[in-house]
Amino acid sequence: YVPTQQGQTHLIQGGTPCDIPTTAPSYHSYRYRLADYGEESVYTLVLLRHGESEWNALNQYTGWCDVNLTERGEGEARAAGRLMKENGIEIDHAFTSVLKRASYTANMCLNMAGQQ
Repeated sequence: YVPTQQGQTHLIQGGTPCDIPTTAPSYHSYRYRLADYGEESVYTLVLLRHGESEWNALNQYTGWCDVNLTERGEGEARAAGRLMKENGIEIDHAFTSVLKRASYTANMCLNMAGQQ
């Protein structure tokens, strides 16, 4: 990401055909900037993978086996929460797998971000 304007911190790509005027000169490469639309009109999707599990550490395929996080995985989850807090990211809805490595990661992350 390279900012195109001084002070620009966010770049959003995407949208729907209804959002882009078809007469725009650069219709196929149109870019959305958060600064143009205001933070309240834009949603942020945060995808967070679970922290390192016991089997990840052994380079073993986990699949649907319900294994715990390692200490490193717990630290990764907390680090994600710190990053969210430092960057002012607030979570309205969180969805997670029923597996404990995923739900523990989500809970540790949200707790560290002060959003439990």
